Amino acid sequence: MPQIPEKIHELTVGQLAARSGAAVSALHFYESKGLISSRRTAGNQRRYSRDTLRRVAFVRAAQRVGIPLATIRDALAELPEERTPTREDWARLSAAWRSELDERITQLNRLRDHLTDCIGCGCLSLDTCVLSNPDDAFGERRSGSRLLVEHPRG
Repeated sequence: MPQIPEKIHELTVGQLAARSGAAVSALHFYESKGLISSRRTAGNQRRYSRDTLRRVAFVRAAQRVGIPLATIRDALAELPEERTPTREDWARLSAAWRSELDERITQLNRLRDHLTDCIGCGCLSLDTCVLSNPDDAFGERRSGSRLLVEHPRG
């Protein structure tokens, strides 16, 4: 991994990509979504502050566990712009996601444990279907092998 001398306070998009492991196109995407920011030189080239490396690492880690980009953006908006985020900053932000991650883990465990039972079933109203229809919520209202979307009557 290329090292960036400490005296360099801003990175080009290529340096940021090489150091963070993110593709240049991903960095442009992150910037378009407000996850990271840059300044433009007189020649209209992007320059990123060094703390952007940590922000990119945070975005990539959050994405790997399934956190939506809008949620990541909201979290990053709480970080200070004038300094590199600290371990305490990251801990505070990630703690807010704990319950969401716990729910995802529960859903993934349920999927893993019951996927074989549901392959080929096609029925969303069985009282034993813990994936698509926990507690047979739809079976109490309708019968049949497909889930019908109810439209509000106006």
